[in-house]
Amino acid sequence: MADLIVRSLGQQPYLEAWEAMKAFTANRDEATTDELWCLEHPRVFTQGQAGKAEHILLPGDIPVIQVDRGGQVTYHGPGQLVVYLLIDLSRHKLGVRALVDIIEQGIVQTLAGYGIESAPRADAPGVYVKGAKIASLGLRVRRGCSFHGLALNVNMDMEPFSRINPCGYAGMSMCQVRDYYPQASVYEVERQLVDHLVTGLGHQAVDQRQGW
Repeated sequence: MADLIVRSLGQQPYLEAWEAMKAFTANRDEATTDELWCLEHPRVFTQGQAGKAEHILLPGDIPVIQVDRGGQVTYHGPGQLVVYLLIDLSRHKLGVRALVDIIEQGIVQTLAGYGIESAPRADAPGVYVKGAKIASLGLRVRRGCSFHGLALNVNMDMEPFSRINPCGYAGMSMCQVRDYYPQASVYEVERQLVDHLVTGLGHQAVDQRQGW
């Protein structure tokens, strides 16, 4: 029996994915298998619980959704790999900080496979390349179980980041995998990142699925 289900979901509306995450977390019990959801979203700004309105500068035609994850405002759009981690932290005896470390190291190792040197920052969660942010993190834990997760910029239109102060930092530089590895695809990066996350989480039997 699999101890982790990995779902490759393609592009999904943000609100539907968020509602599905909340329902999954609310309905799970001690026997529920952990899941990773890998997907992309149509263009949307999401404002975390600590978010301040002044960090949303000129949203224009892109919707802004107030959500229940940690962190400040960020942007999601096609060409960005989003991975939601639906993990029973109590079962794994993992704290939130340990989960964040696993996520950040998984991203660093994935990028290293493309010849990109990156690192997390103690003062600002996420992963950075030469001072520019390439991946954002935002988690929520309820009843000992995590949801939400990471967003890694792969091959996307970066313009909407200029309409916000990303993660609450005015003038923060943003970058993506394509800047350093022009042929990058979300699908390929997803496969590599999932492998590193699975290893970091210590899962053995993984069930890979397309769709819900």
